[in-house]
Amino acid sequence: MRLVQHKKDAWWSNRFLSVFYDNYVNPFFWTREMRNEALKLAQFDRHDLRTIDVGAGVGFTTQGIVELVKPELVTCVDQSPHQMARARRKPDLQGCDFLLGDAEDIPFANDYFDRYVSAGSIEYWPEPQRGVAEAYRVLKPGGIALIIGPLRPQNFPGRFLADLWMLFPEEQQYLEWFRKAGFEDIRTAYVAPHWVVTEKYGIAIAGRKPQPGASPLKLGEKKLESLEKPLPPGRKLLLAVNLLIGSLAGFFFIPMALLAHFLSPL
Repeated sequence: MRLVQHKKDAWWSNRFLSVFYDNYVNPFFWTREMRNEALKLAQFDRHDLRTIDVGAGVGFTTQGIVELVKPELVTCVDQSPHQMARARRKPDLQGCDFLLGDAEDIPFANDYFDRYVSAGSIEYWPEPQRGVAEAYRVLKPGGIALIIGPLRPQNFPGRFLADLWMLFPEEQQYLEWFRKAGFEDIRTAYVAPHWVVTEKYGIAIAGRKPQPGASPLKLGEKKLESLEKPLPPGRKLLLAVNLLIGSLAGFFFIPMALLAHFLSPL
C-alpha cells in the first residue's frame, strides 16, 4: 500500500489539492486531448446511455462525457465533497446527478448503467480488484467499463517516487483485474501528454460485461478500509505522516519525472 493509497488519506489530500486540478494539474498531466482519446474506448455511440463517472473529482472527465451523453443521464460519484462542490459549479454539468460514494462500494443496484467511467481514481483505491468488480456489477449486460489510470514509470527516479506516493499499476495488473472481474472484449490504449516521448505514461482499459448480475469473482462484503470508520489515535498520526511524505513525493515526482523524460535516451 502506497502512502496515499488509503481512503482517509485520499480524502484529506483532495481537500487541499482540489483547488489546483483545473488550472495546474489537468492542463499538463490529464489533458483534453488525452481525455477525448480515452473516452473513445467506452463507445459512446448513443446520447441516451446511462453513465456513471466514479471518482469524478472536479468533473473534468465528466465534461468530456456530457459532450457525448445527455447530462441528465450522467451520475458523478466521489468520496470528496470538496472536489464535488467544484464540479457542481461547472455550467455544463448542471444536469448531472452528484452523489458522495465509494468506488469499492457503489450505491446502485446490479445492472443499472450502460457505461462506467473512472479516470484518475484507481491510484487511490486500497483494493483495485474490488473496485473493478463493482464496475462490473453496476453495468447492464453488454455495458462497457472504462478505467483510465497511470502506469508505473520505467525510469528509476520516477518509479521510486511513484511507488512511495500512490498506486501506479503495471499494465498486466490492469488486464488481470478486468479478466478476474469477468469482463470480455478487453481493449487498451496508451494515453500521455505531448511531452512524454520515451515511455508509457498512462493507460485506458475498457471491457464489456457479458452476463447480468454481480462479478463472478467473489470477494466478500468486508472491505479493507471504510471512510466512515473512525481512526484510532495511532492511525491519525500515521495519516498525518503519510500526507506529508506522500505530498512531498507528489510534488517532487512532477519535476523529477519531467527531467527523467528529457534525459532518457530516445
